[in-house]
Amino acid sequence: MELTVNNQPAYAYTGGKTFDRSRPTAVFIHGAQNDHSVWILQTRYFAHHGFSVLAVDLPGHGRSGGDALTSVEAMADWLNQVLDAASVQQAVLIGHSMGSLIALEAAARSPERIKGLALVGTAYPMRVSPALLETSREREPVAIDMVNIWSHSTIAQKPSAPGPGFYVHGGSRRLMQRISEINPAKVFHTDFAACNDYSHGEQAAAALHCPALFLLGRKDIMTPAKAATSLSSAFKQSKTVTLEACGHALMAEQPDQVLDELFAFSCGVVK
Repeated sequence: MELTVNNQPAYAYTGGKTFDRSRPTAVFIHGAQNDHSVWILQTRYFAHHGFSVLAVDLPGHGRSGGDALTSVEAMADWLNQVLDAASVQQAVLIGHSMGSLIALEAAARSPERIKGLALVGTAYPMRVSPALLETSREREPVAIDMVNIWSHSTIAQKPSAPGPGFYVHGGSRRLMQRISEINPAKVFHTDFAACNDYSHGEQAAAALHCPALFLLGRKDIMTPAKAATSLSSAFKQSKTVTLEACGHALMAEQPDQVLDELFAFSCGVVK
């Protein structure tokens, strides 16, 4: 589904179903150097089981036009403009990593529209080490390799993993490389800097009345589970679920568990 925001194309994957504004809407927001495809398994299920889906490509990522935005606040404003363009009155926001900060800030800026907030692989503050920031700016291919090593809980996905034949590590790495190919403007560094600079998380959470789900990986070293504690405490209603044997790439490593938790939460808040 292609919309227009700020005179630029804004792409949102709809899960293989025509977007229907009469159904509850679930909005999925990807993380740094990614696009909508990281949600492909979860969004297809949502779209075929009662929800309308918008899995966005952020500006400068995937099929959306324009330059990559330089702050979480700007990305949150863009997301709310996408919802305006799609005539979405109420939605559940689901964000991974950088996308979780965008979802949080977008909800705080448009609280009347948000029924629930699911923050996947999140942390606050989401600090990025100076070494990784510099590497993402000066040696992006190396930063991609570093992040993919750190984002997975094992060296190789087990043969019994869901989706046999799917190369989890290679798929994640290739997606980041593709974002570099279609947009050579140092998107990875721009994304990391935006995460590192975001400082309104606790205030945004404290201002919200909607339920929040924190979905975290026990073996996540990019955004360790304990790093979400202060943010979850700031919400009036929050629940934390920590998945075992799972790193930062939760949707790829534990797709069924992630789907079960997100779908149960979303169904509960849109009743």
